Amino acid sequence: MAHTIIGICLKNRTQEAAGLQEILTRYGCSIKTRIGLHDVAEGQCAAGGIILLEVISKQAEMIKELSEKFDVQTMQFN
Repeated sequence: MAHTIIGICLKNRTQEAAGLQEILTRYGCSIKTRIGLHDVAEGQCAAGGIILLEVISKQAEMIKELSEKFDVQTMQFN
């Protein structure tokens, strides 16, 4: 069974989060795991961040749509 990991880099989370969430909601049944990574300090969050997704299906469609708006990289494990 192949495993696909999609990494999405956000430059400005406050401006890009709603658009990203809209796309991820459409493909929600294909997302097995979702992890958000960003720098945090007392009283503040970093503007940028990375979202990691483990997906089970529809990878090509999701990757194409995400790549139109965000910096996306993928890893494939067979």
